Amino acid sequence: MGPVSAAPWGSALILPISWAYIAMMGPAGLKRATEVAILNANYIAKRLGEHFPIVYSGPGGLVAHECIVDPRAFKGSAEVTVDDIAKRLMDYGFHAPTMSWPVAGTLMIEPTESESKAELDRFCDAMIAIRAEIARIESGDWQQDDNPLHGAPHTLDEVTASAWSHAYDRETAAFPVAGLREAKYWPPVARIDQAYGDRHLVCACPPLTAYQDAAE
Repeated sequence: MGPVSAAPWGSALILPISWAYIAMMGPAGLKRATEVAILNANYIAKRLGEHFPIVYSGPGGLVAHECIVDPRAFKGSAEVTVDDIAKRLMDYGFHAPTMSWPVAGTLMIEPTESESKAELDRFCDAMIAIRAEIARIESGDWQQDDNPLHGAPHTLDEVTASAWSHAYDRETAAFPVAGLREAKYWPPVARIDQAYGDRHLVCACPPLTAYQDAAE
């Protein structure tokens, strides 16, 4: 019948993995995991809510198992978009949360039940530090077209190169918080125009003459 990973069958492991998770957790474990996931999301929403708008909160300002941070106003105040924040998070050692869904231009953060409080705090500290960096752009301390958010992510090759073309310093680029000196993830690739390839199709196929030569 062919590979089961292709349509219309999908991945054969989706249902067994879900079943095994439910079976091993049991009713009490699933309830506890849900409670912790909701608690974690509300902890993040509470800490970040003092620095970023939180959308879709319910009565009492509470969220469910995820919180949505809304940085769209920074486009007008500092020329900073959700893409800039996502790239800068790489300098802090984080893969960005879900971007632009379910609300365009926002970050949807789902900590689940598996993250420790220390890791939640590390992420919140990074987001709060990024907000402070945005404030420096808003105040005019940093230029709108040359700042750590627009320059992110910063690779090891760039930071250690002889030439440094930015108005901000290397330390700010690579070590915005002290903890990064003990455990630093270096992004292997600097920023690219991720939309360029979608808008400019380039055929990487061999020329037709290559097929003709192979047939002969």
